[in-house]
Amino acid sequence: MKKILNTLYVTSQGAYLNKEGETVVVSVAKEKLLQVPIHALEGIVCFGQVGCSPFLLGHCAEKGVAVTFLSENGYFLASVNGLVSGNVLLRRQQYRFADNPDISASIARNFLIGKIANCRTVIQRARRDYSERINQSEIEETAIRLSRSIDILKRNEPFSLEELRGIEGDAAHSYFATFDHLIVQQKKDFQFKGRTRRPPKDNVNCLLSFVYTLVMHDVRAALETVGLDSCVGFLHRDRPGRSSLALDMMEELRSVIADRLVLSLINRSQVNFKGFSVSETGAVMMTDEARKTILVEYQKRKQEEIMHPFLKEKIKMGLVFYIQALLMARYIRGDIDGYPVFLWK
Repeated sequence: MKKILNTLYVTSQGAYLNKEGETVVVSVAKEKLLQVPIHALEGIVCFGQVGCSPFLLGHCAEKGVAVTFLSENGYFLASVNGLVSGNVLLRRQQYRFADNPDISASIARNFLIGKIANCRTVIQRARRDYSERINQSEIEETAIRLSRSIDILKRNEPFSLEELRGIEGDAAHSYFATFDHLIVQQKKDFQFKGRTRRPPKDNVNCLLSFVYTLVMHDVRAALETVGLDSCVGFLHRDRPGRSSLALDMMEELRSVIADRLVLSLINRSQVNFKGFSVSETGAVMMTDEARKTILVEYQKRKQEEIMHPFLKEKIKMGLVFYIQALLMARYIRGDIDGYPVFLWK
């Protein structure tokens, strides 16, 4: 079993990372703040004005430690990786699958069943946990609509990718229409009226976008680790600069990992209105302090133990990215009959 290593998140503006022996050193204004053995890392994520020495980047590439650069607000800028691991035959088969509309639609259908089922579980969990503070009838109606979407996807009939995207769009609309009901604390400061991105227009969307970026980084790294091409997907089609397969796999994990974390941060008052500000363009941005709180809680969430529905064994949440990527690779190689999506219970 793959050991969960740590991801180093660097948020201090003006920080510089360099190699010192077999360690990564983080400095600000030439003052050493942190020194971490590189063998204890699986990735480095730099936010905003953070620099890295060429020697460190080369060493990280050699050791298989991905270095990702994001804007201060979490938008992807660039990533430095070493040679793609795995068998070239696996990637060639992945490309054949992606070029086949029927196979692509079949895999995409699995992703969407997992996504919608997990969205339904999230709202049902919230209804149970906050039974006296939540709109029960609204939640029940949404759960029924999501169940209907799952039933449609499970029909023994072919679907085109466009038809699948239509079903997914309806389910996503129902889910996000209910999302505000899942927020039971700090309602004045955290109101959700719909998904907005690039830029996010409210505090909740700002949180969602930021955590989605963290999940995307981990999914992309897992896919590359098992030898898959993260840019060639099945539901999301090829587009320059887009990690389409990572976006595909995120569909089943987004609500379980990201949405639940955002709801917990708000409902437990781990973040508040002081952690956000509005720019002149109307974009909502978070403070460095809020960002650090989220990163700490995200890492804690990855250490939680869950029962994997396919493996039938307890694993840490942070291993889900790697295991799902490994299962996808096994399916593409023909080792298993289908891709088993992650269904949270």
